[in-house]
Amino acid sequence: MQNSPDILDTTDTPPQPSDTFSPLPEGMTGNPSPLVSVVIVNYNGKKFLNECIGSLYAQSYPDFEILVVDNASVDGSIEFLKAEFPGVRIIRNQVNLGFAGGMNSGILNARGPFILALNNDTRMDRDCIMRLVEVMVHDRSIGMCAVKLLFYDQRINSTGICISRSGAAWDRGMFEVDTGQFETSEEVFGPSAAAALYRKEMFNDIGLFDEDFFLYLEDVDIAFRGQLAGWKCIYIPGAVVYHYHGGTAGFQSDLTVYYGNRNILWFPFKNYPLSLLLSSLPWIIGRTIGVIPYYAVRGQGTIILRSKIDGLRGIAGMIRKRRTVKRVIPAKGIMKFLYTWAFSNNTVQS
Repeated sequence: MQNSPDILDTTDTPPQPSDTFSPLPEGMTGNPSPLVSVVIVNYNGKKFLNECIGSLYAQSYPDFEILVVDNASVDGSIEFLKAEFPGVRIIRNQVNLGFAGGMNSGILNARGPFILALNNDTRMDRDCIMRLVEVMVHDRSIGMCAVKLLFYDQRINSTGICISRSGAAWDRGMFEVDTGQFETSEEVFGPSAAAALYRKEMFNDIGLFDEDFFLYLEDVDIAFRGQLAGWKCIYIPGAVVYHYHGGTAGFQSDLTVYYGNRNILWFPFKNYPLSLLLSSLPWIIGRTIGVIPYYAVRGQGTIILRSKIDGLRGIAGMIRKRRTVKRVIPAKGIMKFLYTWAFSNNTVQS
């Protein structure tokens, strides 16, 4: 971690930070409602917190805690939380650690065996947590669960992450009208961390979010590492979350263009099995060059160039990280999720 967060715990018995936990016995024996630790990373998102946290308190699932990790907000978020939601645990980072660092602050202070990552600009349906937990507790090989993430106009935001050879990653079904085309629970590559349930045991196994990513594609990186280590991700259509999308960073802003296009270079060099990486180099190089005119025409030429230059500078560091990635499944286990080409307008953020 890059700083020591201030933990502002308003509960009667402050919990102790925990890096590990005792796994639940098969079939939930001993605890029919395992604790879910909801981690909300917040940066100047006060205007979203009432709806987001209010939807959590309306959940049918009985056993959860809420941790709001505040990344040095200046909009009065902490004061609002203390006044309106005294039961929420507040973790205050002294600097903005981005989504990845914020999530890690929450995970390291979470008490539950399950971690629910939740963006601050979301609202959960009443049975969402229950639907996620009831699937995960019955299969110990599931490390991640993806929700049906919808925009407020009922179009789809995400039903799981897709990946391609070029490193482009996108949300399955993005911008489609939800007409029931994704009503089957099935295995997907990974969840959008805007709303996703993770097994804490998986983080113990593969490590936490990579803080070098800061924003965007950190969920693709963690999903890739989870898949390589043998953890599955299941999409749960009955778990519904509504998302404003871009409530903090904006949509197609300079911030999202920079981090999305920088990190899109990084995760393949860090995670792709060597044979896949070498065979995918033409796609990676082609996309790296090909997107520059697209963003230049949109008036974001300077930011895309800086993104790609910084991305290239960081590749050596990502290659060094390859040795830290746990690999227990062969390349063909990843290939079943891999598209040759990207099929979405949302290929730089998930």
